[in-house]
Amino acid sequence: MNRKIIGRKKECERLDECMNADQAQLVIVYGRRRVGKTYLINEYFENRFAFKITGSYGQPKEVQLKIFDTSLSRQNGVNKLNSKDWFEAFNSLRDYLETLDTNEKQVIFFDEMPWLDTQKSSFLAAFEWFWNDWASTRRNLIFIVCGSATSWMDEKIANNKGGLFNRQTCKLFLKPFSLNEVEEYLQSKNIEWSRYDIVQCYMIMGGIPYYLSLLNSKLSLSQNVDALFFTDRGELSDEFEHLYRTLFTNSASYIKVVESLSKKKGGLTREELLKSTGRQTGGELSVILKNLELSGFIRISNFFNKKKKNALYQLCDYYTSFYFKFIKDNYGKDEHYWSNAVDNPAKRTWEGLVFEQICRDHVTSIKKKLGISGVLSEESSWYVRGDTEIQGAQIDLLISRRDHVTNLCEIKFSTGEYSIDKDYDLKLRNKVEAFRRDTNYKGTIQLVIITTFGLKKNQYSSLIQNQIVLDDLFIS
Repeated sequence: MNRKIIGRKKECERLDECMNADQAQLVIVYGRRRVGKTYLINEYFENRFAFKITGSYGQPKEVQLKIFDTSLSRQNGVNKLNSKDWFEAFNSLRDYLETLDTNEKQVIFFDEMPWLDTQKSSFLAAFEWFWNDWASTRRNLIFIVCGSATSWMDEKIANNKGGLFNRQTCKLFLKPFSLNEVEEYLQSKNIEWSRYDIVQCYMIMGGIPYYLSLLNSKLSLSQNVDALFFTDRGELSDEFEHLYRTLFTNSASYIKVVESLSKKKGGLTREELLKSTGRQTGGELSVILKNLELSGFIRISNFFNKKKKNALYQLCDYYTSFYFKFIKDNYGKDEHYWSNAVDNPAKRTWEGLVFEQICRDHVTSIKKKLGISGVLSEESSWYVRGDTEIQGAQIDLLISRRDHVTNLCEIKFSTGEYSIDKDYDLKLRNKVEAFRRDTNYKGTIQLVIITTFGLKKNQYSSLIQNQIVLDDLFIS
């Protein structure tokens, strides 16, 4: 099998296991749109499938069946297929597969399956019948189901309570690339950028392979951003509407939620979201939040030592955040907007906030650098409100460890070495004291600073017990 795939090591190992299994395999591949699901399957199997079909967005049952018949006709050489429904279509697929060598693995790939399941089409019922009645008994069969509509994949396949209950043998949820994988991918495209530039690229695109594939090695980072997002008809100039429209029914409701979250760096509680989106009841909001979380657009952030009902919902999709901050109100006004925003104070503030998110997304790398990767831990944030007697304080990232040590992480994005001055030294000491007082924490506290180019040594730097630099976030 192809081993030039960047990242996805664990996913490839699971596919290896499926290929070596002595029973039929129902493999579910899901994750955010543009994250590389189709690419992974095509490359792993080197585009060699017994049968493959890709659903067509927004098309009725008749069109989807026509696509199926055409695909199967090309595969088996028969030109007169005219399926009247999905039961007949799957029966034709069974007839064809029964003609193939049972001593060889036969891989069937249904890409964008959620789009095939149109209203009142009985697609899912037909698929359940096909799998339970015949396909699950074929030891040489590997059936791969793939889709970007993660909520559909989760409800209808992965956690199906009907005929497909506990039938899947392998679930692969593809996450965006890490910083290390982005660097490897860019190098494969002959893009040799500094890690500082790669981090700034990540702030905009995250680790989404499709977005990264559009980068031009002949252009600088700023020029690429202008070309993709701010020029007329740039490849990603209309990505936002297309992204949400193809993923979610009633996409306007989803957009309203993520827009509300984009305005609050720390996130919003459920009650705050109900108020900001103008909803009277929480039923529909619960569905929206669940689907956004399943799709990787938001995360639930817990507070240290506080009940989960007080959790915050945070926007964690980099592209969506970038869209609301810079694209929505600026598109079409300046085709060189990003190049001209080098020293824009708003951009500098945004970089500091998004760098905090990058650190949260690379806690595994941070733990490895701290030498605690084998220690069970829980990540959270914390804050206490100030009043007339005590000063308020907050910590964006705490690593609470089973060995009774808590790392309080200060995150600072800087263009050079970061220097702690007298005022900041006092602020740090107040944070530690406020944390102990508010939480009654009795364990050991270690202050960690995470910054781009390290901490400048001076009379105040000794307060910091560990430091993480930008390069450490690239540890795999």
